[in-house]
Amino acid sequence: MFVEQEWILKRAALTPHHIALINLASEEQWTYQQLSEEIGKWSQFFERQQLKKGSRVAVFARNHIQLFAILFACGLRGLIYVPLNWRLSREELTQILEDATPSILLYEEESHCSLVVEKMFPLHLIKHEKATLPSRQDVDLNDPWLMIYTGGTTGRPKGVVLSFQSVNWNAINTIISWGLQEKDRTLNYMPMFHTGGLNALCIPLLMVGGTVIIGDKFEAEAALRATNQYQTTISLFVPTMYQAMIATEYFRENHFPSMNVFLSGGAPCPHPIYDVFHKKGLFFKEGYGLTEAGPNNFYIAREDAYAKKGAVGKSMQFNEAKIINQAGQSCAPREVGELLVRGKHMFRFYWNNKQETANILQDGWLKTGDLAMMDEDGDFYIVGRRKEMIISGGENVYPQEVEQCMLQHPDVQEVAVIGVADNYWGEIVTAFIVCCHQVATILDELNELCHQQLGCYKIPKQIIFLDQLPKTSVGKIDKKALHRLVDSTC
Repeated sequence: MFVEQEWILKRAALTPHHIALINLASEEQWTYQQLSEEIGKWSQFFERQQLKKGSRVAVFARNHIQLFAILFACGLRGLIYVPLNWRLSREELTQILEDATPSILLYEEESHCSLVVEKMFPLHLIKHEKATLPSRQDVDLNDPWLMIYTGGTTGRPKGVVLSFQSVNWNAINTIISWGLQEKDRTLNYMPMFHTGGLNALCIPLLMVGGTVIIGDKFEAEAALRATNQYQTTISLFVPTMYQAMIATEYFRENHFPSMNVFLSGGAPCPHPIYDVFHKKGLFFKEGYGLTEAGPNNFYIAREDAYAKKGAVGKSMQFNEAKIINQAGQSCAPREVGELLVRGKHMFRFYWNNKQETANILQDGWLKTGDLAMMDEDGDFYIVGRRKEMIISGGENVYPQEVEQCMLQHPDVQEVAVIGVADNYWGEIVTAFIVCCHQVATILDELNELCHQQLGCYKIPKQIIFLDQLPKTSVGKIDKKALHRLVDSTC
């Protein structure tokens, strides 16, 4: 009898000689048959360790194709895969381990991981063993498979528990809605401790029989060269990666004929990036997701994305989305409200945190905490985080609108807008800018640009120039760090 967690073995039986995974740094390649064998080795290892169903397997490692073998072996044995963000401090990692209470920690020998746990095993421990088919475990669709910890932007990190249903329906929905095929290839630099590095394209493409090329340390020109070398067809990068890529000579001189579409996610994408791709005749569009849902939730045709910059499109085939106001009623077109989503791809619960689970899951809908609006065609636009909305003089200011305006200046490379506490206004709109040239020469131009396009209450009252903006572990602009910077100078 076929069971839900065994689909990767079925895929290996269907297309055993197709290339499943490529490790970019070493150029090591695995066919689906080889992936199946590696999964078998890890499953045997877990069986020898006498790990019981529901035990947590923590993994501390940089991006590598071996992580997929561990991930799928956990699924076959009913174990919960817990990838750790290796960029966190020792204190932060200790908090996560104390919460997850893993039975085992797998780590790279090269990482010199100094965390103290009961058992530690290097990733290469069982490579020499002969592979056999793993023994079957009884697993329910709602049983946990992955536990991915959030970045802790609103406090302590939370363990987001994704069931087999969550992961598999995100993959199925993505394959059907986005039209993925086994001929598709993706280059993934998204960290594999993040839902984008696992669930955005990698697992869906492995389910459909495509090829996943795994990169680790992102370097803009190397990523573009790999795109051509491996003839990738669809890849996801965050906006800061795209900023670096379009600045290279290699990007300007090449046309990337194999690419069907470049995807942007993780944060709102600056509109000038759309223009650069459009001028080269390349398709470019944005997506939206979060660890608790998907992360894939919307689809927009690549041909429509440029005409609707910033739109993420309509909800995918097997999920729903709506926008509500503070009264809980559906918003009218162009009215900003909170985005809610629902579907079988949603997470099960927060580990050891029933209250937060109850706060975010209500009547079958997931309250994303993100602000959105829908146009007259039914296409969704993400406006920003509800908690990032600025209230200045009683007026609502959405940082993304101000950022997109200022990014139109040709000398502005990056912008981040936050609200800073003020005794008179409540909050003042404050912009942090990275620019190409002398700052004094563009202040008047920025002020004029903002007055042309923004209401007076939205125009930044304070502009701070930086050499670079702080980034999170997945390449997003770190607005918490900007708040700390302001606090430290007050």
